Amino acid sequence: MQTLTVDLAERSYPIHVGPGLLGRKELLAPYITGSQVMIVTNDTVADLYLDVVRSMLPDLDVAEVVLPDGEQFKTLECLETIWDALLTAGFNRRCTLIALGGGVIGDMTGFAAASYQRGVDFIQIPTTLLSQVDSSVGGKTGINHPRGKNMIGAFWQPRVVLADTSVLATLSDREFSAGMAEVIKYGLIHDSDFLDFLEGSMPALLARESVALTHAIVRSCEIKADIVNQDETEQGIRAILNLGHTFGHAIENAMGYGTWLHGEAVSAGMNMAVTLSRNLDWLTDADVERTGRILQAAGLPLRPPSGVSTARFLELMRLDKKNVNARMRLVLLSRPGQACVTEEVPESLLTRTIDDFTAC
Repeated sequence: MQTLTVDLAERSYPIHVGPGLLGRKELLAPYITGSQVMIVTNDTVADLYLDVVRSMLPDLDVAEVVLPDGEQFKTLECLETIWDALLTAGFNRRCTLIALGGGVIGDMTGFAAASYQRGVDFIQIPTTLLSQVDSSVGGKTGINHPRGKNMIGAFWQPRVVLADTSVLATLSDREFSAGMAEVIKYGLIHDSDFLDFLEGSMPALLARESVALTHAIVRSCEIKADIVNQDETEQGIRAILNLGHTFGHAIENAMGYGTWLHGEAVSAGMNMAVTLSRNLDWLTDADVERTGRILQAAGLPLRPPSGVSTARFLELMRLDKKNVNARMRLVLLSRPGQACVTEEVPESLLTRTIDDFTAC
């Protein structure tokens, strides 16, 4: 097991990464202050891991909420299901919520914890690659709205993150590849040496070889933790973690949440962002081609699906949370391994870049 720390003063917490962590009750016990625990999971993960997590909570009052699986269920209705279960069971302010699942479960459980009785503790046990390297770390919680992804939520940090790499063996190839999109993102925005490692190690990563996979997860978490330490509530540098997400969220919204996996949409969005960076003369053709090769090697798409017009893309991108005073703010690459946030992209160039991806 390797342990990292998200350093946020009194809200600091550890991230434990390694195989065989589920079942080790000593990793949870220090972070549960009351006697009431609510496990929130989905109907896919519950069959695999709910019993073992319950076994980590002896002598506690444990209940669970099992939600349907999928991005399309990241809704106010499902959030209310969690609140209803907490109220029905009479859970008090010293209760702890445990998010057992991927990013959807983590985001909704965190938001439920942030809002229930004005804030209770929660713990992240992420079960997908994407959630282990990204959504379980940093305290972003929330739900989707028909007009925008993650537009309703709160910053609420977990007490501990328990990333058991053994559970990734149960992921489908498609889910695993979707998680690799966020791993590749870290190399693109912050660490060109890590990107070199990913490029050379992709066969081992896709084979889920333990050493390569653990290094990829730990380095991803290190990068995210370092950025969150500097900017917890995304007032500045933290926005670079959204490379490709403005385009990607537009894809998810336009297609209907759950049609494309989040990582698939982010992959196409990152390729669009890198291409736009090249069109601004910040990157070379070779940089764009290399990015495409790495994404394709991970089994990820480079283009959005057909049927999303440029006008629709722009309409949805204007709903992005990073935008300020009606000015679109985009995360691009100023050079390989270094991201930036800019409001200075000419509308004509953005439109032309999107046109190139939507034309069939």
